[in-house]
Amino acid sequence: MNESITFIPFSRLVIIFIPVVIVTVILHNWSLGWKNTSYAFGRMLIQLLLIGYFLSYIFLSNNSFFIITILSVMVFAASWISLRTIIDKRIELFKSSLVAILCGGGIVLFLVTQFVLELEPWYLPRYMVPLAGMIFASSMNGISLAGERLKAETERNVTYDNARGIALKAALIPITNSLFAVGLVSLPGMMTGQILSGISPIVAVRYQIMVMCMLFSAVGLSSYLFLILIQSKIKL
Repeated sequence: MNESITFIPFSRLVIIFIPVVIVTVILHNWSLGWKNTSYAFGRMLIQLLLIGYFLSYIFLSNNSFFIITILSVMVFAASWISLRTIIDKRIELFKSSLVAILCGGGIVLFLVTQFVLELEPWYLPRYMVPLAGMIFASSMNGISLAGERLKAETERNVTYDNARGIALKAALIPITNSLFAVGLVSLPGMMTGQILSGISPIVAVRYQIMVMCMLFSAVGLSSYLFLILIQSKIKL
């Protein structure tokens, strides 16, 4: 397990965009919003290239205020993006999304970093920032799915109590599927990354168990809180 991870030059990285272009062409031919997909990939490239250089600086930081600022930006961005599926009520529901992600995701992040990993210092950037990103992104996706499904159900005149149950179940479908598939169908990102970098699979498995639990909890808690907080604002 001492092999070094393979370096990927940009000349070879371009190859993986070939199937991306094929799917985009299919979306264009079927009139399914290929421009939005192209825009999404454009943003992804710019954001990842920038954050790649930025993280190098962040990981060397020994300033807790700086890390808290970064986490705050993550939470605000995730709260805004999570409401993309119910854009007509985006501003009105932003506070509810913010509180849901901050509390639901924040609790999970606190437990993982301070009690499971016992980070020293508590804000150790190399762990805190990536884990926060995973947790807040999962919370964001959960709220987005829950909001979209809740809107659809209430528009069908389903009672709120029934609609929120359906919405919460829908929000948990992706992570629940991942629980069933992990180890059989897929080796998730963190585990794959650790194995590729030479870490023992036994150690990587423990980290992945932690990750699966924290993502399920973050999605469930954040989606639940969001559905509770927006009850007075229904119908969407």
